[in-house]
Amino acid sequence: MNIYITGVAGFLGSHLAKRFIEIGHKVKGCDNLTGGYLSNSPLEVDFKPYDILDLNSLKEHMKNVDLVIHTAALAYEGLSVFSPKLITENIYAGTMSVATAAIFNKVPYFINCSSMARYGDITPPFKEFLVCRPVDPYGLAKLQAEQALNLLSDIHGIKVIHTVPHNIIGTHQKYDDPYRNVVSIFINSTLLNRKIIIYGDGEQKRSFSPVKDCLDAFDSIVKNINVIDNKEIYNIGPDGNEVTINTIAKKVSEACQIKPEILHILDRPREVKNAWCSNYKAKTQLNYNPTTDLDSVIEEMIIWIMKEGVKSFDYRLPVEIINDKTPKTWIEKLY
Repeated sequence: MNIYITGVAGFLGSHLAKRFIEIGHKVKGCDNLTGGYLSNSPLEVDFKPYDILDLNSLKEHMKNVDLVIHTAALAYEGLSVFSPKLITENIYAGTMSVATAAIFNKVPYFINCSSMARYGDITPPFKEFLVCRPVDPYGLAKLQAEQALNLLSDIHGIKVIHTVPHNIIGTHQKYDDPYRNVVSIFINSTLLNRKIIIYGDGEQKRSFSPVKDCLDAFDSIVKNINVIDNKEIYNIGPDGNEVTINTIAKKVSEACQIKPEILHILDRPREVKNAWCSNYKAKTQLNYNPTTDLDSVIEEMIIWIMKEGVKSFDYRLPVEIINDKTPKTWIEKLY
């Protein structure tokens, strides 16, 4: 197949590109490098440094494509509360731009990467059929982008499948980003001999998904794309491995063999306390079988970050709303 991956130099996109090239597919892709590194993208990719809002460039670059995998996103759930224009424009309008280019080029299949933020403030484990209650602009934009894609599917016939990878971790993740990727932030901070900053009491629970395991689910979707029902939604990530943020800080400290100072600050506004998904549907329909343990992937990330070189945190994204609720982590650049 000829596959087009948005965000191909980003975390998930670059891993998908490598996997599909190894299988024998041809891969094109774009990335504006806000959330990724150019070195992530395999050399075999037909790469363009396009922003997904650049519709005309996407139309031209997406010619003769069989499948679009849309991973590009300013995936900043917390920041979206204080930079709603920036984040929602990228998520909603960006997704519509990619979909428009795909429909223009008569691409038959579209795999959309959504987010666990779509579920919002409901009781975990989150299941695909539950009514979603997003609590922040990012989660709402992700859910509305899904709904708009379903409408475009009804109107124009493009087949859409929604994936919900949650809290993916591994190599290629942007680790100098102060706004997201908690495990990478903790590793980079520790290796820089700086404090680990934790929002609230640190007892919020998450399920972290090693990217290696997620690739198998995407591979299965692509192989079975003709028979999977249109508009299906799949949670992709392990269940039963929920851990607290305090535990993550401890694991990073032990793996780095450095004991950093821990600083607890106020809770981040609109952050869901406990969030993890059920993967029953992916297990039964996609033969998804996560096997990578959390400790080994943290160690792998540390080795990769040390090889790439630790970096000072980059605050280039604007904070649009600054008031007494804005985390001082960002205002005072505490990382």
